[in-house]
Amino acid sequence: MRDLTILGGGNTAFAAAANLSLRGFRVTLCEHPSFAWTLDPIRDSGVIPLDGVAERGKAKIHRLTTNFSEGLENDLLLTIVPAYAHKPFAEACRPHLREGHILVLLPGTLGTLEVASILGLDQAGHSQVILAETDTAPYVCRKVAPDAAHIWGVVTSLGVGVLPSGESNRVAELLSDIFTIDGLGPAEPGTEASAEPNTAVSLYSNVLECGLSSMNPVVHPPGVLMNAGRVEYSKGDFFFYEEGVTPAVCQVIYALDAERRAIGEALGLDLTPVDQAFHEAGFGPKGDLWSTINGSRMLTQLRAPGAMDTRWLTEDVPYGIAAWGSLADQLGVSASVMHSLVTLASAALGEDFLQTSRTVDKLGIAGMNREELLSYVTSGQK
Repeated sequence: MRDLTILGGGNTAFAAAANLSLRGFRVTLCEHPSFAWTLDPIRDSGVIPLDGVAERGKAKIHRLTTNFSEGLENDLLLTIVPAYAHKPFAEACRPHLREGHILVLLPGTLGTLEVASILGLDQAGHSQVILAETDTAPYVCRKVAPDAAHIWGVVTSLGVGVLPSGESNRVAELLSDIFTIDGLGPAEPGTEASAEPNTAVSLYSNVLECGLSSMNPVVHPPGVLMNAGRVEYSKGDFFFYEEGVTPAVCQVIYALDAERRAIGEALGLDLTPVDQAFHEAGFGPKGDLWSTINGSRMLTQLRAPGAMDTRWLTEDVPYGIAAWGSLADQLGVSASVMHSLVTLASAALGEDFLQTSRTVDKLGIAGMNREELLSYVTSGQK
């Protein structure tokens, strides 16, 4: 599949569109009409300059559009948007979906279940659409200008879960062709070349395992909330991981991670611990979380958010740990740390994240026990 569509227009969508275009893919970059302004800086030229450790150069994007009828002409749809945009993008896709479409959320954090509920994929007419999600974004990247992107790091392990799980091998093969690369290009000035230049695409048993394996909700909310004073006083003028994720912050992350893994255990899933997951994704050397983070070239370069109203709370709390907490409650698993962080984030931002969070109702799995959940994610049918 050399023709594909990237849905979105933010940091990672731009970086992915540029990187894949430079590697010879014919990329359609399709943004939601509500965010058409993100494409304005490149609308005339169709070019995204890309720098960093992946491909480098001026990437010519095959097509730019906000018309989902055009955007969904390709079979493979890589949806690279924040979790709160999954719903509007799913609603925009719904009239144009057809048999043969493969829609991937990068990353998902259980988003496939919400999208499946919105699309009615267990109903006749949409049953041939395949959904998938990854456990992380493929790059550590940012827009460095309205029309340009920079990639600081490429993950070495990209996990994917597929709904229905019987289509897993097919989707993994497609993503392997797209995200497995021969090398990361020249090293950044003052750094050494990566010892593991290739991205390996691996399979989770199902989308539940994948959605519970996202690391952003495990690390971001504790780190931001416990550094709230410094974030606001300095306006983010410090290195978040290197300076902000201290041993005490790591202890809270470990407590949150223990609850996440307990949810997995209730579903018969052996979830990877957070420190091991960071190492296996290529972020840093093997060790405890503090050692892995502080030995990471890519993570130690990232500055903190400039304000508390950051996606590291507004996305990772309601669409990450609050969603996990909702599932924990349904399964009878204790999630006191998760619920406490949701309460603290709500108070800090003056927003009730319990009302806006991704719940089991929105995921279309309310009332399901373990056997029913596993049957659904395997077959795609309720």
